[in-house]
Amino acid sequence: MPRSQSKTRLTRFSHSVHKMAALMPLQRFRMVPAILLGTLLLLGAGEDSARVDRLGHKMICMCGCNQILLECNHLRCPSLTPMHAELVAAVDRGDADDAIVQSFVQEYGAVVLAAPTTRGFDRIAWIMPYAALVLGILLVAFVVRVWRNRPLPTAVGVPAPVAGPELDRFRAQARKETDL
Repeated sequence: MPRSQSKTRLTRFSHSVHKMAALMPLQRFRMVPAILLGTLLLLGAGEDSARVDRLGHKMICMCGCNQILLECNHLRCPSLTPMHAELVAAVDRGDADDAIVQSFVQEYGAVVLAAPTTRGFDRIAWIMPYAALVLGILLVAFVVRVWRNRPLPTAVGVPAPVAGPELDRFRAQARKETDL
């Protein structure tokens, strides 16, 4: 290919690139309203399923398996289907999360909650693990300290070490008996 023809193609290409670059800001401005509209339309999508998922993980299945409601893996679980349907119906009605949880507590009792509440006597369930941990650490520290400070045991039949004036008396007696 001759050099002049190559240069002409390059010039045409650069002119078309510059034209496209000049059009891009206009196209970008046209896309902004479309993107905003799409975002506004899809903003609430999936909110109900996220609420069902969040609330379903706050409760326990009542079939006796002690698993989280939405994670119960029993085949033909007698409790999962009605409880899940009740949960979905309450979310579809637009009930508040606290009201939904309270309705489950009223129907099944406080054992339906996967975690104890942070009010009243249930606070002890949150405090006790930490208190037991601190108490255990203090107990271990106390036992180690007692073990360190106790005297070393002496063997039976081995005389205790002698020091001071008594040692001098024994040395003098040894010299006298051995004539050294």
